[in-house]
This record gives sequence, C-alpha cells and structure tokens, in this order.
Amino acid sequence: MILSLAKIISSCAGIGYIKKGSGSVAALVTCLVWYFALHNQSTNNILIAAVIVAIFIMGIWSANVVEKIWGKDSSRVVIDEMGGMCVCLFLVPVCLPYIFIGFILFRFFDIAKPFYIRKSEALPGGWGVMIDDLLAGICSNLLLQLIAKFNLC
Repeated sequence: MILSLAKIISSCAGIGYIKKGSGSVAALVTCLVWYFALHNQSTNNILIAAVIVAIFIMGIWSANVVEKIWGKDSSRVVIDEMGGMCVCLFLVPVCLPYIFIGFILFRFFDIAKPFYIRKSEALPGGWGVMIDDLLAGICSNLLLQLIAKFNLC
C-alpha cells in the first residue's frame, strides 16, 4: 500500500512512466494546471506556498520509498519537476506568456544545472531528488520576476 502510494506520488499519477521527456511532460502538465486553476482568480499566496511545501514533503518521502526499487533519482520520479515548476511560477502574474517563459527557464536550469545546482543531487535520498529542482525553480523564478517587470500580460 505504501509503496503503491509512493509510486503514484513520485511519478505524478503515472507521468513518470513516459519513456522520453517525462520531466518535461510533468513540468508542462504543472503549467497547464497552474494556469487553469489560477488565471482570473484572486490568489492566496499563503495557500499556494503551503501547497508547494506539501509537494516537496511528499516528493522527499516518495522518492525515498521508491529509491529502494527504482534506484537513485529514477527518471520515473517527476514530482521534483512539478515542485520546481511551481516554485518557478510562484508570485508571478498568471498569464500564458509568463508561464511559457517560466517553462523554458525552468527546463533550462533543471537540465543544465548551473550555479552548483548539480552538487545538490548528491544529497541523500529524496533530498537530492527534490533540492536540485527547488534550486532550478528559484533561479527561474528570479529571472521570471525580472521579465515580469516588462508587463507582457
């Protein structure tokens, strides 16, 4: 039961089982959910922050559980992309141009892993899985905040 729940959470309801590009698909699905859930809505930033924290807690736990059968930082684990993408979009106006730019920035930082982001993967278990995407999300968010000053929406 616990293993099944950890597989569902860590793979984002099965997205992680996609053979190629599962991380990009998870980030894209997160963008779509973010847009449709939050556009034209007054946002409760405390609630959104709480949801992001919950994603990271569930991600650390589930990645720890599935590591025993899938190995270290399996490509099936994509909850880290979901959490990182949420961090990227947090406190940014919810509109398609920013979500698109945020997706590109996040995937760049997640794949390239500059600024010591790669070193965070060495953290044990689920921490290493989740923290590198948290850092990629933070870097993306900082750039996206600057871009948002141009009022594209």
